[in-house]
Formats: sequence, C-alpha cells, structure tokens
Amino acid sequence: MKEAVLLINLGTPDSSKHSKVAKYLTQFLNDRRVIDINPILRFILVNLIIVPFRSFKSSKLYQAIWTKEGSPLLINSILLKEKLQNKLGEKYIVELAMRYQNPSIKSTLKKIKEQLPSKIHVLPLYPQYASSSTGSTIEEVLSQIKGWEVIPSLNIISHFYNHPEFIKALLIEGKKHNPKNYDFVIFSYHGLPERHIRKGSLDYGNNTCVLGDCCNKISINNQYCYRANCFQTTRHLVEALNIDEGKYCSTFQSRLDNKWLQPFSDKVIEDIAKKGAKNILVFSPAFVADCLETIYEIGVEYQEIFIEHGGEKITLVNSLNANDEWVNALKEIVLS
Repeated sequence: MKEAVLLINLGTPDSSKHSKVAKYLTQFLNDRRVIDINPILRFILVNLIIVPFRSFKSSKLYQAIWTKEGSPLLINSILLKEKLQNKLGEKYIVELAMRYQNPSIKSTLKKIKEQLPSKIHVLPLYPQYASSSTGSTIEEVLSQIKGWEVIPSLNIISHFYNHPEFIKALLIEGKKHNPKNYDFVIFSYHGLPERHIRKGSLDYGNNTCVLGDCCNKISINNQYCYRANCFQTTRHLVEALNIDEGKYCSTFQSRLDNKWLQPFSDKVIEDIAKKGAKNILVFSPAFVADCLETIYEIGVEYQEIFIEHGGEKITLVNSLNANDEWVNALKEIVLS
C-alpha cells in the first residue's frame, strides 16, 4: 500500500493577464481567514474596490517576473514535487496543489483518492504557522475530505520552521554569501495584521498579547504564533551563521497599513541606508519558492529604496525552490 504526500503552496495566477490575475485575487482575498472582517463588508471591499483597482497593477508586476515557462512559483513547485517523488520512491504518491487557483486542492485530492492511499501526509509549504496561510490551507483540505466515505489516516504538518533539516537547507543557501561581508543582514518575513496574532493567542490562553518580548522564546502559549515562529527562525540562522548582535534584524514586508507586524522591511532598509550601509544581505525564510514578494518586492522595489537613500546593493539569498537540500529536508519532514 502507498502513502500520499500532498504539497500545497499559496498559489499563483494561471497567467499574467489581467483577467487571470483578477480571478486569482478574487479567490484569495475573499478567504475569510485572509481578510477576517464581516462577510458583507469583505465582499464589498474585495469585489467592488480592491480587485477592480489593484488587479491592473498586480498584472503588471506579474508580467515583470513571468518567464517563458510561466510562474516561477509554479515551475519551482512542480520541479520540487518531481524531485521529492524520486527521493521517496514508488511507495509514495507525491502530488502538488495550490490553495488558490491551479492545480486546485479539490482536483488534486480527487487524484490522490483514486489511488487508494493508506495515509495522506498534508504538507502546506509555509514554514511558520499563520491562520491566513496554513490554517486556510488545512481548512480547505479537511473541507474536501470530509465527504469521503473512507478517510485514510492523515498526517497534517502545521509548521516546520524549527525542523533541523529545513534550517540546514536555509543555511546552505545562506553560506553561499558570507554575512561578514555585508554591512547588515535582514530576515524579511511576509507581514500579517497585528489582530491575526492577537486572535491566535486567545486560542492558546494568552489574553494579554501585546506583541512584545513574549515572542522571543517559544512556549506552549505561542507555539503557533507566527511572530514567535519567525523570530525563532531568525535565531536559528543567526546562531549558525555567527552574525553579530546589532548587525541583523527580523522584519515584515508586504503590509497594507500601519497596523501590520513591525518593523516594516522597507522602512528598515531606508533607515540603515541613511545610516551609511552600502551592502546588505536579505533572507526571506517565509518563502520556500521565489515569487512576486522575493523577486520583485525585495529584488526590485527594495533595491530602489536602498539606492534612493544612499545604499548601493541588496543581495537576496535565493529561496529554496527545488534545491536538493530542500528535497532532502522535505523527505525528513514527511518521514518524521
């Protein structure tokens, strides 16, 4: 009997055309876990305001990173799936799905179901847990499976930011650049609204979350706190790379307003450029595949901000994509 491994990433438009980008944004932003407000207000905000106006700009950004083969995130994810299949061997069925758009979770689970697996390993490709990414993905998987007459054993992997093999894979990429050669090192994570962190803390009995020092150590109360997960990821990397205190910072990018997690990546880059930094190294440990946030937001937009305020060069550490070390890490994460 075979076991199935379902890899799931956030998603990508089917093409960089405006209509496809609008369709992707519509599905993504209507997720109740992504924009967690009154459903009627969310519908009006997303469908009548955000998508009609934002989709044109987003389409141009996707066009800037699109390759002849298509979306970098999808291309790398497909290659990752193929390499993991080879690594795990014929006793496993490895499939890939996207939370939003294609290949869909529904169609991929149907394909898995037809092969009668004895067990399904569900692995959202988000190292740090967040309700808007991991939680949403797991919820969708369970929603699709709940109607099956036979539900096989499930192994749901909610996070892996602290798995030694994941950290090892990040370090191998990081060591291709000597952090000592840079004026500053930034660990840039995708941002979240602060209220998402506070809402999650209530589930774990912490009624006094103030987004403070409580995230500086993993405990039973914050084991699923995205902010704490991110800070712990940084600590693992800083210790292994022997980066001096005061020479690095954990930051959060892609904010929509000032009530998102701080410090903001773009503001930190601006500040350190004003203080005289000329060359900085940027890790993006929340993104396992290169995407709009890494290729364009960091590689283009942040580079422009850095130069504008006196800096010279931002060097981005490549995402893990389909590196052999990452494939080995995924194998160990599944088997453990």
